[in-house]
Amino acid sequence: MSKKIAITISRQFGSGGHEIGELLAKSLDIDFIDREIVTETAKTSDIAQSVIESLDEKPTTSFLYSLVMGLHPGKLAPDEYDMPLPQKVFLAEYNTIRRIAEEKSAVFVGRCADYALADHECCIRIFIYASMESRIKRIQERMDVDRIRAEELIRKTDKNRSSYYNYYTGKKWGRPDNYDISISSSLCGISNTAEILRSIVLQRRTDLGVL
Repeated sequence: MSKKIAITISRQFGSGGHEIGELLAKSLDIDFIDREIVTETAKTSDIAQSVIESLDEKPTTSFLYSLVMGLHPGKLAPDEYDMPLPQKVFLAEYNTIRRIAEEKSAVFVGRCADYALADHECCIRIFIYASMESRIKRIQERMDVDRIRAEELIRKTDKNRSSYYNYYTGKKWGRPDNYDISISSSLCGISNTAEILRSIVLQRRTDLGVL
């Protein structure tokens, strides 16, 4: 079986990480996996898709439960049946990401994919960030909101993503040493960022002998 390459993208809200991931996947002729994780998880688990969607990338509220069970961030309950629903959804998505990465090369967006694929032989972990000003402008245009609302959405979404990632991985979201590459889309632009990442991935793919 030929080696598969996995590219994981974590991103600040408004940085264009989703679009960059799509461009990167298209230029490499590999699959782009984002919302597909939700639908695939629903197909292979006993959790309804509506439930998965309601908890998808949402920070857990089970901190008290974790204290009672003797857990800590980055460590799930020893028995799946003892888990609260948010942890069950996380584990189901975790398993979906790992299964897809075994089957084909792909770009994965969010959902702690870098953590799920920590032992993947050919994984490149990317964090995309941008200046607040460029993010505000992007969200204003994309969501048709004023500047104040755009900034509120950015801060709230980043806080949720950070809480979710930190809780389940035991690492710090956005910290450079948790990723192979951290890159500013406001410095490089969306298409140029995708092209820079493509060049890096192609070289890495050659080094690893990935077809």
